[in-house]
Amino acid sequence: MIYINRIIENGASFIKRISPLFVFLLFIFELSAQERPNISTKVDTTFIKIGEQVQWTVTVDIDSTDFVIFPEGQTFSPLETVEAFATDTTRKKDRLTLQKIYALTQFDSGAYKLPSQRIDINGTGFMTDSMLINVATIPVDTLNQKMYDIKPLINVEKSNYDFWTYLLIGLLILSILGGLLYWFVFRKKPLTEEEKVALLPPYDRALLELKRLENSKYLIQDEYKQYYSELTTIVRSYLEEDAHVTALESTTGQLIEKLELLKDAGELKLDDDTIKQFQQILQTADLVKFAKNKPSTTVAEQDRKLVEQIVEKTHEALPEPTEEELLEQAEYQEELERRAKKKKIKIAIISTIAVILIGITIAGVKFGFGYMKDTVLGHPTKELLEGEWIRSSYGFPPIQLETPQVLIRQKIKLPVEAKAAIADIQAFQYASPIGLFNIGTTSITLTQQDVEPDFEKTIEQILSNFESQGAKNIITKQEEFSTISGVKGLKVYGSGQFIAPGAKELMEGEYTVLLFGGKGFQQYIILTWLEDDNYAQEIVDRILASVEVKTEL
Repeated sequence: MIYINRIIENGASFIKRISPLFVFLLFIFELSAQERPNISTKVDTTFIKIGEQVQWTVTVDIDSTDFVIFPEGQTFSPLETVEAFATDTTRKKDRLTLQKIYALTQFDSGAYKLPSQRIDINGTGFMTDSMLINVATIPVDTLNQKMYDIKPLINVEKSNYDFWTYLLIGLLILSILGGLLYWFVFRKKPLTEEEKVALLPPYDRALLELKRLENSKYLIQDEYKQYYSELTTIVRSYLEEDAHVTALESTTGQLIEKLELLKDAGELKLDDDTIKQFQQILQTADLVKFAKNKPSTTVAEQDRKLVEQIVEKTHEALPEPTEEELLEQAEYQEELERRAKKKKIKIAIISTIAVILIGITIAGVKFGFGYMKDTVLGHPTKELLEGEWIRSSYGFPPIQLETPQVLIRQKIKLPVEAKAAIADIQAFQYASPIGLFNIGTTSITLTQQDVEPDFEKTIEQILSNFESQGAKNIITKQEEFSTISGVKGLKVYGSGQFIAPGAKELMEGEYTVLLFGGKGFQQYIILTWLEDDNYAQEIVDRILASVEVKTEL
């Protein structure tokens, strides 16, 4: 037993001695089991041209239980992220290989640093290596290239965009008009309570209104004047409609006198007591309305009952309407319906006109009434301004500019005396069939390559051409002009009176001439337009801002 205890004690001491070593070995084992993530990056190229793309690939080798977050958004600045492709995953036993590709670009030339990117793995950030990307410009050789003639014009189907736009606008307007006509004319609206009462026969309407008066609160609120006013209006309206007596505008005495005359003539079979009761009620009403008399509630209620009896007796005393009277009543009702329908149509038309005028006013205030008129009726230079523009080079040495229409090559026949000095001349032009708007470019190659162009002589010749075509009162100004790339030239501009196509009289116009040149060549651009044509002025400004020329042959 003693021996066994010693063995146990010795074993325990041995375990105590080796336990730190055991823990250390266990830690090393765990580290080897969880290897450090392997991250690598590469690019398909480090040299691109402006607008081309470089693909940056990041590959991460991780354990299958690890969680990875790749860069998102524009984190590659100064490079721009075009697209981040989906992550490609490859499994090998308990390991995963994740690969993600980013398409990057840059639109300015230069050397750009692709910055380090953070890769998050299980909440821990790992930074990638940075690298340098070179972006070069695209070389354009316009001097050594072979020159070709401009290709002939081809017919292009006109876009139906404008047609569909106008069609939709027309359908919208028709829908609005149709909706207004339906709402005001054809829609069967439910009748209001007042309209239902108004359509009742005079007798039924009078009894209904007397019933309403009975249920009113006039007597409770001591509003006797209002009570008697409505009471007399009800009975007078009934007599006027059913008995054809002008009762509403008659005094009490006049009304009683008319009823007695109808009774004596046999047209109204009322007894004397009924007429006398009616007279007393009217006199009481006059005292209440004009003398501020206040009868008792019992008397007021009794007067209403008597009026109801008078209405009934009068209705019974009236002779049956003849067929002619019934026909007249039917025609009268039809006439009323026609008048009501005409009124509704007028309201619909007025509402439509009002909507259109309001729309035109709002659009006119926002865009200008002149612009609205030109949009609806059309304007030649407005259509040019808002159409599709073309940027092209014309002639040699080339003149590059943006225009609303392609300039057409012109056949120039040189005079015999000019052939010795001019080796080649190329001219292009667009002339509007309406108005004065014209665009023209001319490139001249001189025979002697070392001769500088004479701008003053060219200007003189251009102005002489204006005058030979009928222009008068030409005002000329000069100033220096620079193209978008900084090429210097001469700008000659001013105003005058010109002959426009189809015009019988001279019209006020403006012109601009740009002149460029160097040893052995000369270039110039001519623009003319009407003085008050704002659209043409915008076109000219846009053209002048787009001009580019070569400084040497």
